[in-house]
Amino acid sequence: MVVGVVGLGLIGGSMAQAVRANTSHTVLGMDQNAQVEAEALQSKVLDGILNEETLPNCDFLLLALYPQVAVAYMETHAASLKKGACVVDLCGVKRVVSDALVPLSLTHGFHFIGGHPMAGREKSGYAAANPDLFQGASMILTPHDKTPADVLTRTEAFFQALGFGGIRITDEETHDRMIAYTSQLAHVLSNAYIKSPQALRHKGFSAGSFQDLTRVATLNADMWTQLFLDNRDFLTEEIDALCERLAAYSEALKAQDKKALHALLQEGSDWKAKTL
Repeated sequence: MVVGVVGLGLIGGSMAQAVRANTSHTVLGMDQNAQVEAEALQSKVLDGILNEETLPNCDFLLLALYPQVAVAYMETHAASLKKGACVVDLCGVKRVVSDALVPLSLTHGFHFIGGHPMAGREKSGYAAANPDLFQGASMILTPHDKTPADVLTRTEAFFQALGFGGIRITDEETHDRMIAYTSQLAHVLSNAYIKSPQALRHKGFSAGSFQDLTRVATLNADMWTQLFLDNRDFLTEEIDALCERLAAYSEALKAQDKKALHALLQEGSDWKAKTL
């Protein structure tokens, strides 16, 4: 099988490396940075460059791009895909991509399935890519109602071969609502938390809690700005709800209400136990 990877950043680069390390598929790739392409070719991660001439050879195409860029790429190249090829985007939001690419796939005769690998690092770019990035991770797939069962089965098998620990099938809205909480809110909170003046004086006063809460404060602002805006309805719901919950702690402290504060803390501890 010929696998094409569009975008060789952290996720796309890791995908290309994982395909090379775990399968016998032919791997074609492209990146806006010619030096990255050259490095991937020289290290034999890629068998060739993905371009206008080689795109029609792909049986499987991975879009490791920002959501709007992934849509634009497919709008330009949809007619070049072979009939029956499978396209999976790897974007962190699903509705905005699927709304555009599902109709496009039905028009041009390729299959489209939304995808989101639940793996990452604080660093970005091909230099941070790793073939083991997805080992044991969850791969979320969002097929639509016209996705053939055999295509979904082959797609699941493809990602399992790369080392994913499990495949989660869901719909685009459920994905975006859950990701707003499990990923995007965490990035917003970490990014806002680190802006305290105390953060500049933390050395000697911090340990695991500080490191855990600030780990994802360092982020790719270009990418996360688009992801947040594309999922702004669900993300603002989560931010507003968190602010309300935090306000309850502040009010209990200001009132020196020991009973209320204890209840809030115990409730949070009990909720954590439910998530295990």
